[in-house]
Amino acid sequence: MTRIPTLVHTLGFPRMGAQRELKFALEQHWRGEIDRAALEAVGADLRARHWLAQRDAGLDLVTVGDFAFYDHVANHIQLLGCEPERFGFGGDEPALSRYFTMARGVAADEAAPGGHEGCAHAHTGTFALEMTKWFDTNYHYLVPEFTPATRFALGSERLFEEVAEAQSLGHPVKAVLLGPLSFLWLGKEKSEGFDRFSLLDALLPVYEQVLARLKAQGVEWVQVDEPILGLDLPDVWRHAFERSYWQLARSAPRLMLATYFSPLAENLRLACQLPVAGLHVDAVRAADELTGVADWLPAHKVLSVGIVDGRNIWRTDLDAALARLRPVADKHRGALWLAPSCALLHVPFGLAAEHKLDPEVKPWLAFAVEKLDELRVLRAALDGEEGTVASALQAARTAVAARRSSPRVHRADVALRLARSVDGDDRRAAPFAERQAVQRARFALPPLPTTTIGSFPQTAAIRAARAAFKRGELDAAGYAEQMRAEITLAVRKQEALDIDVLVHGEAERNDMVEYFGEQLDGFAFTANGWVQSYGSRCVKPPIIYGDVARPAPMTVEWTAFAQRLTTRPMKGMLTGPVTILQWSFVRDDQPRSVTTEQIAWAIRDEVVDLEQAGIGIVQIDEPAIREGLPLRRAGWKPYLQGATRAFRISASGVADRTQIHTHMCYSEFNDILPEIAAMDADVITIETSRSDMELLRGFGAFAYPNEIGPGVYDIHSPRVPTTDEMVRLMRKAAAVVPPAHLWINPDCGLKTRGWPETEAALANMVAAAKQLRAELAG
Repeated sequence: MTRIPTLVHTLGFPRMGAQRELKFALEQHWRGEIDRAALEAVGADLRARHWLAQRDAGLDLVTVGDFAFYDHVANHIQLLGCEPERFGFGGDEPALSRYFTMARGVAADEAAPGGHEGCAHAHTGTFALEMTKWFDTNYHYLVPEFTPATRFALGSERLFEEVAEAQSLGHPVKAVLLGPLSFLWLGKEKSEGFDRFSLLDALLPVYEQVLARLKAQGVEWVQVDEPILGLDLPDVWRHAFERSYWQLARSAPRLMLATYFSPLAENLRLACQLPVAGLHVDAVRAADELTGVADWLPAHKVLSVGIVDGRNIWRTDLDAALARLRPVADKHRGALWLAPSCALLHVPFGLAAEHKLDPEVKPWLAFAVEKLDELRVLRAALDGEEGTVASALQAARTAVAARRSSPRVHRADVALRLARSVDGDDRRAAPFAERQAVQRARFALPPLPTTTIGSFPQTAAIRAARAAFKRGELDAAGYAEQMRAEITLAVRKQEALDIDVLVHGEAERNDMVEYFGEQLDGFAFTANGWVQSYGSRCVKPPIIYGDVARPAPMTVEWTAFAQRLTTRPMKGMLTGPVTILQWSFVRDDQPRSVTTEQIAWAIRDEVVDLEQAGIGIVQIDEPAIREGLPLRRAGWKPYLQGATRAFRISASGVADRTQIHTHMCYSEFNDILPEIAAMDADVITIETSRSDMELLRGFGAFAYPNEIGPGVYDIHSPRVPTTDEMVRLMRKAAAVVPPAHLWINPDCGLKTRGWPETEAALANMVAAAKQLRAELAG
């Protein structure tokens, strides 16, 4: 029997553009330099280019609905007409203004020119929607808010307009939606005792309207993303899938249910039997399930196999992929589609612009554009046309073999250090209570001490100096002089604000992971390997290709210089091993836990050197601890044991009098509080302002034993919070955590803000601390 020809598609494509065109347009719009029409024109141009790239790569359908000016979940909040009432929208505001108000706490229309990623003045408005991590990625989505008063209605034409755009350009369209159950799951209840699941019956009719509109436009396929099928779901949620999709299928085009990031496990049979026309599965994260899916999926349904890794940048071993695909193609007699494992949002655009990338490492890599080409090659080979892609197959074999045999990948000295590690290496000498007494005597800080999370504004002057240095237009001595001047400025401003524990401001750092990776062995770097983190914020993850070691001190000179400028305590600022791993593209040829421990020993060496240089407080940021948690609870224990041990290794080479801080943000921590406590940091700072201190409740109920600094204002919004707002938040904090254990600080680092708003907000923060100290004294 002749097999149906294989189709190729993608679940989504990077939004920012090959040169981050969307980022720069967004920031221009927020500064008031371009209007909505100009911003929309940039979006339309990018969509057209990205659809053309998909067509040129041989994809059979272009994906529409994956583009967003800030976040795809926020797109759905508008599409489904459930903008939170607390924003007070009258309905006559431009949709894009409402959108940015939800995302940033202030509309672009209110933003006067000046500042970075926003304006440098105070704004009215309310706090923005909470942000948290998209499953176990470093992408941040905006969290929908649900109350008993939440109503749904078709609220946006944007998706339908983009479909019409693609059709007018002659493209066959596959629209993409976040599925109704995943949309509800990813949101939060904002009323005590309310269950957001109860909104499902009101939500489904609006999805029916959306699907009917798409069908009327001539859309034949709609990809409906339900990634929560890879989670441990309560029974009531699992059981709702069948009835929900029976309801949706009545008026819909053909539906491709898409799952990714995790094995389906107990949901495999359910997913295969849902009343949809096709099922996409992640054959990278759940390779062992392919045979089971092929067994259970009826022949009349399309099987979409996510065979190319959408989360990492390594070139696909095409021979291994074909060996995995051929038995599935033989077993599943229906249509077979090939795709990346997930949307390509999580990888850079393409390798074409990488002219300076390590020439040995570059052939080992595939970014979004190259991954589309890999699908083309796999399709040809699978359909019996291997001769037409023989050279591509051979190039892949050569690259894979070169990577495996490279002497730069494995180091005997690094392996020996890990082999010699013993249990005591990850323990401080004394328990926290004893360390706390010694540290309080040393630093003599006031109650509710104030500090910041580490970075200060990366001004145009700083960025220009760094760029000139990289281009060779500014020599090392001139660059160091400029950075010392910026550090001096940051220290003087903090002293003037009367902040208790200072930071040097990180003027010399481009990124909290890339900066360290550039000074560690085993890392490679791109010039344009940008990936969206949230909104206009892009990061350029390093590539860990080999064993990791620290050849020399990385931060000691800058931090020691800053400490010499002041008599106040100066915090050394480091990024922790789990976060460096999570926010890099990680090698896939050894367990992630091994790479994490390699990084931990390198960071430990830096902590010890900072202590020897006279730095008494060292912050080791680990915002990605929660993000790295396996999506299935069965994997939590081994991961958390390894992650917390890695942090303790990095922190435990110093004396009791040295105070270790850590910082975490934009994640849910309540279900891993024992493990956070097991990290044994003397002080932890966390993001809490967007949740109105909700995230702190768990720490109080758990009776978190060490000190904690709940963030009192959202640094991602350009509005300057008042002293009264911060006092209110800290009173809420003091109701659940003993005041003697509380610090006062912003939610996160301040690198994306401007100096005027930063100083205004920090002045209010210090005033709040002094007011609360007076209340405590009274």
